[in-house]
Amino acid sequence: MWRDEFEKWADFEYTLEVLEGSGAKKADTLQGMTGRSLQVAAVNYESAWRLEKEILAWKPGLIIADESHKIKTHNTRASKALHRLGAAADYRLALTGTPVTNKAIDLFSQMKMLNPSVFGNSFYSFRNCYFDMTGYGNHTPVLKRSMEDELTRKLHSISFRATKESCLDLPPFTDTIIKVDLEKPAAQLYRDLVKDSFTELDGQEVTATNILTRLLRLSMITGGFLGGDDAPRPQPVSTAKLDALADIIETAHESGQKLVIIARFIAEINAIKALLEKSGIRYSAISGETKDRTEQVTQFQTDPDVSVFVGQISTAGLGITLTASSTMVFFSTNYSMSDYEQARARIHRVGQRENCNYLHLVAKGTVDEKVLKVLRDKADLARTLVDDYRRGANPFE
Repeated sequence: MWRDEFEKWADFEYTLEVLEGSGAKKADTLQGMTGRSLQVAAVNYESAWRLEKEILAWKPGLIIADESHKIKTHNTRASKALHRLGAAADYRLALTGTPVTNKAIDLFSQMKMLNPSVFGNSFYSFRNCYFDMTGYGNHTPVLKRSMEDELTRKLHSISFRATKESCLDLPPFTDTIIKVDLEKPAAQLYRDLVKDSFTELDGQEVTATNILTRLLRLSMITGGFLGGDDAPRPQPVSTAKLDALADIIETAHESGQKLVIIARFIAEINAIKALLEKSGIRYSAISGETKDRTEQVTQFQTDPDVSVFVGQISTAGLGITLTASSTMVFFSTNYSMSDYEQARARIHRVGQRENCNYLHLVAKGTVDEKVLKVLRDKADLARTLVDDYRRGANPFE
């Protein structure tokens, strides 16, 4: 992707290396980058903190944190490394379409990398100044109304916001919800698990973590499987969504249209791929297991015989262009508003000339409905579920 973009837009001499392979190979590549032209090294966040010493020794003049919301948590290794790398560089730039993915407190780490003088170096001083800690155990930061204007003013002092509407001539889009009914055995299994999940919460500290853990099992069932991705072999329990997807695929294939399908779990990805193979439909796919993602994207974008792209939402939502299609099907989603918005942007971006359609497969009467509503409302799912429980309601219904 980076090589393609530089070849397309860079009207100057440069050397670009995408740091890949083993840690030693990445370090050797970086050390070998010298010359009079602009030297550009592209590296992911996971590798950046592992190569921090080598990058510092290379002495970059500019650090660009693309998709900077990836360092929103101030105390992760990647975030700490970017803070130090930013401090050592002459210039820093952060790029993201979702600087706040959940709460305004997400801004601190990104701003610390850019300019620590804006909000300071101490996360806890920043939090105490701008937020009240509320909720069970005082774990939920809520922005103080009295500090909203100051936070906004300081944020805008070194930031610039450009919306798609203001700078891009993109076509309109529509959202459609397709509700499916789980088969009776699957529906009963789902209801039993709802009761069990609610009962398990009784008598223990109710946190976002233990509620979301139970929600994951329910989401897995709506996609057709029992058992998480870490289970040895998730058991199929429903084909309701897969049957609905088969109709969508057939319609798109008959009309000669390309299709992007997004799902959460590996078991779902594998089932979708098996469905396509059975139908004789060629496809590209990206999941956590995919090594050459560029090749998969290129095939979908350029090969007329590759008519479907299958992507795992947590790994295929960033840095790729899928404008060969104007229709995206969400077979399932995770709970991240950032992942959801980024996935949508894969087809609704520069180069798209057709109206975009987003189809959401939702199992009727399940958590699918609640999760989608929260994502579209840009709300905090975990907080919503915890609040439901504290009001005496079953958060899984």
